Amino acid sequence: MSIKIILADDHKIVREGLISLLNQQDDMKVLADAAEGFSIIKFARKFKPDVVITDISMPELNGIEATEVIHKEFPKMKIIALSMHSEKHVILRVLRAGANGYLLKDSAFLELVKAIRSVLKGEIYLSSKITDMVVNEYIKKISENESDLDLLSVREKEVLQLISEGKSTKEIAALLFVSIKTIESHRKHLMEKLGLFTVADLTRFAIKEGLIFIED
Repeated sequence: MSIKIILADDHKIVREGLISLLNQQDDMKVLADAAEGFSIIKFARKFKPDVVITDISMPELNGIEATEVIHKEFPKMKIIALSMHSEKHVILRVLRAGANGYLLKDSAFLELVKAIRSVLKGEIYLSSKITDMVVNEYIKKISENESDLDLLSVREKEVLQLISEGKSTKEIAALLFVSIKTIESHRKHLMEKLGLFTVADLTRFAIKEGLIFIED
């Protein structure tokens, strides 16, 4: 049984090239093509395809808005964005709108075929360049989070954990064999270093950083 596909791109030469290449696949068939968002929504309703391939920048209704409408009406329908835009905010908008894949237009055709097969298996598919960017962004975010914790001394981390566990200043002082005044000083330094103002803020930070865990 053939994989039913519809596609949208405001450049006719791109559409014709993709249709020709996709129809050469033994198990794929392009049922309709469109130059703008309203038409691709109409074709999605009419043909109920397995996969929608859409450009982002199109007249009248762009691919992001079209993706959102199609995903809302047909949540099981797979959508792949095919675009020249590699900006992070554009990619995130498309994925949040409901797309299952995002390919850059400079990708090889075989990568599009791979993307179609991947999304039909329930996977999210991103161009290799985009994947690298997303991973690097994630690593950067982790590094930034760790740097906040790295601002603290070993003793300050101990005090932070105990505060977050609900221990009083007197209890923490007894556990660490120091004076109450010393614990108060540590708490003040914690808040100054982290830019936090309350015990509740400290507790949320400790949970986020994995110093303490909330049991289900």
